Amino acid sequence: MRKGEMNVNELTEQNNDMLPEYHLNYSKARPNRFAKGILEGSLVLVLEPELAQIYKTPERVKAILEAIAQNIPQHESQSVQRHRVVS
Repeated sequence: MRKGEMNVNELTEQNNDMLPEYHLNYSKARPNRFAKGILEGSLVLVLEPELAQIYKTPERVKAILEAIAQNIPQHESQSVQRHRVVS
């Protein structure tokens, strides 16, 4: 057995230590409805409340980040432009 792997008995013991409210019935699981709008290769981040009050929409955040990207030195901005998502 490789390091980090558990046998069936160890997994059963570990599951018995969990409180009943943490035992999940995965047959009732549904796909994340929020994930379908996220393109592969995207970076998702959470703004702190102070910034979220200023930049209230994704479009405003994107506009600021694009303005910054346009003003960084050329050798750095080439890699940014290669990965730029056009909406």
